[in-house]
Amino acid sequence: MTGIGRVLVIVYAVMALAATGRSFVQIVRRFDEAPLAYSLSAAAAVVYILATLALVLAGRRGWYAVAWVAIVFELTGVLVVGTLSLVVPELFQHETVWSLYGRGYLFIPLVLPMFGIWWLVAHRPAGARA
Repeated sequence: MTGIGRVLVIVYAVMALAATGRSFVQIVRRFDEAPLAYSLSAAAAVVYILATLALVLAGRRGWYAVAWVAIVFELTGVLVVGTLSLVVPELFQHETVWSLYGRGYLFIPLVLPMFGIWWLVAHRPAGARA
């Protein structure tokens, strides 16, 4: 893995830790206040964990495809939740990791999957090239 790839994996790992910690505290302490928002934060945590693992293992059979699925799902989630949190703010009583396109995380959730997709395109494993 190249230097840029390592940085990408580190950022994904940090996001995985941050989203996992946030969702754990939210679910344990106040799940009844905003179950949708807190469940979405937990889903984001799972996606970041999966994307981190898949990027690390992208050279192995099958993991490259898993990385694509995780990162495209992440981008879709950020765009859908971000848009809904602007258009229908009452849907989310509390912010999620992806609310307002990741504003609470300095918009990293919006930009990160774009870099992830770029890296996957630029670093296809030999077996995945056509």
